[in-house]
Amino acid sequence: MTTAEVEATARAAHTGQTDKAGRPYEEHLRAVANGVRTRGGTETQIQAAWLHDAVEDHALTEEWLAAAALPQAVKDIVLAVTKRPGEEPAAYAARIRATPGALLVKQADLAHNADPARLAALDPATRDRLTAKYAAMRTLLGLTED
Repeated sequence: MTTAEVEATARAAHTGQTDKAGRPYEEHLRAVANGVRTRGGTETQIQAAWLHDAVEDHALTEEWLAAAALPQAVKDIVLAVTKRPGEEPAAYAARIRATPGALLVKQADLAHNADPARLAALDPATRDRLTAKYAAMRTLLGLTED
């Protein structure tokens, strides 16, 4: 699949979904893909960025991902950044750090999730909870900059 095909697939898979602030979910996908691009990411990482939430959000299945005409590295990154139910944050962070290319994708994801303008649209309790969650994950990942 080309990056344009991956983008179209991700957009279609997340059609009708919104983020916590009620914005179309594709805006988040675009922001993460652009964040990877501006941080010098590869096409593999950009493709993974478009798909980074697809399995976790049940927009696409692991079976779809396994069968997709994508480089194995894209699949590995997507699975690395897919949080599993009940998974401890330290185990999640360790998997991301151990998977080549995944840390940059997660860094771009966290940067967009923690964007003050995006967080400002949330109620104070949710904003505070998510701000702490994202900061803790950045620490576990060893990220000092967005």
